[in-house]
Amino acid sequence: MALEAKKLSRNEHGQLFYSGRDCRAYEFMGAHPAKQDGQEGVNFCVYAPNAKSVSVIGSFNEWEREKSPMAMDEQGVWELFIPGVQQYDSYKYSVETAIGDIIDKADPYGFHSETRPANASKYYDLEGYQWNDAGWLKWRSENLAYDKPLNIYEMHFGSWKMKEDGNFYSYREMAEELVPYVKEMGYTHIEVMPLTEFPYDGSWGYQVTGYFAATSRYGTPQDLMYFIDRCHQAGVGVIMDWVPAHFPKDGHGLVEFDGSYLYEYADPRKMEHKEWGTRVFDYGKVSVRNLLMSSAMFWIEQFHIDGLRVDAVASMLYLDYNRQDQGWTPNIHGGRENLEAVDFLRLMNEKILTDHPDVLMIAEESTAWPMVTKPGYDGGLGFNFKWNMGWMNDMLCYCEANPFFRKDMHEKITFSFMYAFSENYILPLSHDEVVHGKRSLIDKMPGEYAEKFAGLRTLYGYMMAHPGKKMLFMGGEFGQFTEWAYHRGLDWMLLDYDAHRQLKAYVSALNHFYLDSKQLWENDVDWQGFQWIDHEDSRNNVISFRRIAKDGSDLVVVVNFAPVYHEQYRIGVPFAGSYEEAFSSDRPEYGGTGVANGKIKTESVPFHGRDQSVQLKLPPLGIVFLKGTPKRRRRTKAEIEAAKKAAEKKAAKGAPRTKVGTKPKTAKTVKKAAAEPAATEKAVAKQPGKAVVKQPEKAVAKTPEKAVAKQPGKAVAKTPEKAVAKQPEKAVAKTAGKAGGRKAEDMPKADAAPDGAAKGKEGTEA
Repeated sequence: MALEAKKLSRNEHGQLFYSGRDCRAYEFMGAHPAKQDGQEGVNFCVYAPNAKSVSVIGSFNEWEREKSPMAMDEQGVWELFIPGVQQYDSYKYSVETAIGDIIDKADPYGFHSETRPANASKYYDLEGYQWNDAGWLKWRSENLAYDKPLNIYEMHFGSWKMKEDGNFYSYREMAEELVPYVKEMGYTHIEVMPLTEFPYDGSWGYQVTGYFAATSRYGTPQDLMYFIDRCHQAGVGVIMDWVPAHFPKDGHGLVEFDGSYLYEYADPRKMEHKEWGTRVFDYGKVSVRNLLMSSAMFWIEQFHIDGLRVDAVASMLYLDYNRQDQGWTPNIHGGRENLEAVDFLRLMNEKILTDHPDVLMIAEESTAWPMVTKPGYDGGLGFNFKWNMGWMNDMLCYCEANPFFRKDMHEKITFSFMYAFSENYILPLSHDEVVHGKRSLIDKMPGEYAEKFAGLRTLYGYMMAHPGKKMLFMGGEFGQFTEWAYHRGLDWMLLDYDAHRQLKAYVSALNHFYLDSKQLWENDVDWQGFQWIDHEDSRNNVISFRRIAKDGSDLVVVVNFAPVYHEQYRIGVPFAGSYEEAFSSDRPEYGGTGVANGKIKTESVPFHGRDQSVQLKLPPLGIVFLKGTPKRRRRTKAEIEAAKKAAEKKAAKGAPRTKVGTKPKTAKTVKKAAAEPAATEKAVAKQPGKAVVKQPEKAVAKTPEKAVAKQPGKAVAKTPEKAVAKQPEKAVAKTAGKAGGRKAEDMPKADAAPDGAAKGKEGTEA
């Protein structure tokens, strides 16, 4: 399946490029194979309108600028054909500034680069890779993410695993190591921290010098294509972090590229992010718009990337971002909003999502800027997803607190529902939360060793139950205790210990439960998918709610953020019937205490504003998912009579006319036929209500008179009594035995109270 649009001619590109609306400028900018006067070679093209002169220097001309001078057109594009250039030949542009300084620059549109600390571009022809992901691309185009499961594994390519000698795994080696792991764990997507070329390992990739070059740390561009291809063949999507907010001041990069402020602001109060040591893009310039829009489109079309997570959007939107003490320049209306950045983001998202509506454009936006995921024509920024940073900050603050004090912080776990559907959200537990002294997720959890794991299982379960797509940073799935460090691999040896193995098993099972439960993802961006049961039980640190699929089916979720076992905890439920434990974080195989519920019958005890309620066992620091089955209503006598008459009428209507010579019915035959319905009704009256619902109705409605007489009696006599007599007793006996065997009495218990009066609050309703 082709992703690329039809290639434009040079003249067509020129019209778009000079207006700042070219989203595929990489098709002619940079270094491309060409043929001139019968000679094979490479055509070099660079935008440097304020340069006095530009030459190509490289391994093919002894790095001498006099040998390969370029010619400039009237718009500032310099161009030169050089014969004989080979794949992987290194090169730079030697730029003479207006004041006569000579600076050597890497190609802003280069497709490959030398490995740091070297920093020249390398000529690389992207053509020739044979993709094998047509099936994935077709599936992606037919399954937009809004009402599908989206569970992301965020990772740093260089430190997920490292070799014993300290070297990185290559793109191709990671295809063999990472892809099966992610698939087995039940994730739908990988999100990689930036793979665009960057000079400094300690920047984690967020200070980019090559916006079109896959970092050479891990291999060639086609090696990265192979990695993405393998992901797609396994049914795993790939999202890449992408950084259009700022760029580093390394001399070979974009900084003061042609001796002028070609890509950055000239205004010193806009020019830099001093705390990051980087320059800020000027989004009103054609050079910036062409470069960044083309880069975004390049990764989607040339590398089949499934989405871009746009980094540091807040820093783009606000002119006073981290500049309160330095002074800042307001916009033309006197405000703090960066109007050029807003216009750029809308234009970029419009172009990408118009051509590729099935890709993900995700904003890492940490403020309350409105309508981030609404279309530009409606006043939004045009992204289709946004990180929910408010949820992340509130949840981690709450989970770090001692459970004794959580009753006074209850709004931290409920406030996010006030705005959960205002945007299309992703719930991120990202790399930013496990570095710089913030501690790892497992280490944030209070309590003893076992309580830390129980608390983390509860947090992960709550994230899965909360509306929004999901994301977890690597190492969190098995409880890495140390903070993440970019220069070493994860602590995989922790899987030699039971608690860490059990946590990994839990995360895998939870991920697969999420994939199999449409209630948790089908209505993620709509209030129709959520309903509170109780959000007020702050004394017990408990909340309960429903997640609802488009067909009305639901899961009831009860979350206990306290290390207290409730033997009888009552919640209101929407209908009469029974509820069965579909998933629990407290199962022994996950390291839990083994509190289990099995099947629970509803009771006609009004609670939480509902006529029906259930009483369940609520594990300490745990989450329980319940799946309900409505009680089948017993038919009334009038309904039975109506069904019987309808069947007789249907049978009479369909009966064939009596042929000449056919023996007429005798009085005895008529009498026997009349007696049969009465016999059927008598049989129906004798049997339990449950059976009446199942078999007879179906038989009466569909079968002819003869079947009515024979079939119901047989079904009623056998099936219902067996189910009534055997099934419930067996379930009750097994559940009781399990709870006793796991010593629930040894766990802290809530104070006893009639009908859960202290175990949940009555009278709250969504």
